[in-house]
Amino acid sequence: MQSIIEYISNIGVQLVDAIGLYGIFIGMVLESACIPIPSEVIMLSGGLAAASGSMSWQEVAIAGVLGNVAGSVIAYYVGVLGGRKLLNRYGKYVFFRSSHLDQAERWFGRYGKGSVFFTRNLPFIRTFISLPAGIAKMKFSTFIIYTFLGCIPWNMALAYAGYKWGANADRLESYMHPISYAIAVLLVGLLVFWLFRKKRSRV
Repeated sequence: MQSIIEYISNIGVQLVDAIGLYGIFIGMVLESACIPIPSEVIMLSGGLAAASGSMSWQEVAIAGVLGNVAGSVIAYYVGVLGGRKLLNRYGKYVFFRSSHLDQAERWFGRYGKGSVFFTRNLPFIRTFISLPAGIAKMKFSTFIIYTFLGCIPWNMALAYAGYKWGANADRLESYMHPISYAIAVLLVGLLVFWLFRKKRSRV
């Protein structure tokens, strides 16, 4: 499963590298339509591309939001027209896991329409929340508004984070080296301490 996720993530990166903003839009459509291309990979890659000057991070965020809305509409109508029965039958072809829908349904059942807005900023649940909204036949205009507004913070944050990372890569790398050394020393110290304690316990 991990190798499949890595493969799909690579597809997301290649989409961004190959066709820029269109790749970001397509990737986010797929992600919101319950095909597990991680939005973190797509949007951070878009932010990194923006740091090179090929696009702005604001354009990256806009493409991400529009892609999210389009993909969410697809998932919403899957819920309206087929619901869980359709997903259980055909979901395996897009690596769908029923546990993700279970979690999204719990959120929707507990928090109602508001969950469509708030869960857009939660990993995994954000991808599947459109399905229970469609199954419950939530009013479409309300669904679109909540989806659009809810997707803005997530996409803006990831696009900007990727942009700042790319723009300050050299500076960040200079900070990361001493931090990585400190972590290595700490791990070695903990290992020595653990071995010492283990040896004493045998005495």
